[in-house]
Amino acid sequence: MNSTPRIVLASTSRYRAELLRRLLPAFEERPPGTDEAALPGEAPGARAARLALAKAASVAGGLRDTLVIGSDQVAELDGTQLDKPGSVANARAQLAASSGRVVHFHTALCLLDARNGQHQLYVDHTRVHFRTLGTEEIERYVAREQPLDCAGSFKCEGLGISLFEHIDSEDPSALIGLPLIALARLLRATGVAVP
Repeated sequence: MNSTPRIVLASTSRYRAELLRRLLPAFEERPPGTDEAALPGEAPGARAARLALAKAASVAGGLRDTLVIGSDQVAELDGTQLDKPGSVANARAQLAASSGRVVHFHTALCLLDARNGQHQLYVDHTRVHFRTLGTEEIERYVAREQPLDCAGSFKCEGLGISLFEHIDSEDPSALIGLPLIALARLLRATGVAVP
């Protein structure tokens, strides 16, 4: 347990990989192949935590001397979960529904230690307060940034920041998809020096 373990990110998200590079110069990326469907009656935070653990566990099988990072994010508006829009029409509809409202983002993080099978879980809750958005503003934003692969239909690290009144968060990186403050703490707890 004294040697530095290999670190694997259980994700194909370029956003999560970019975030992880802030903390770690070297890591592997592997697709988790996890069914991300919600379970009946599952709360958003519970879904995010379940999927973060499932992603880490699916990648950790057969690995040794490895720490596996799994993460998942679930957005909700008035109890309805907002998935990645996938199309311009869906992105416009999500942003119109979010206009003048608060969208809750539950971003879960799992650090699974394949050396001993133990895992640590953390769930961040960020509240995004949207300003009132006009139809033309929504159309311009979606055309310019094409946020079709982002839950909630925006990229807060880009032009999406212009859509908000304010954000309530303990970790600004969580909204992008990987809570780095918590991850640094979990890595240190397993013996990885950060920084």
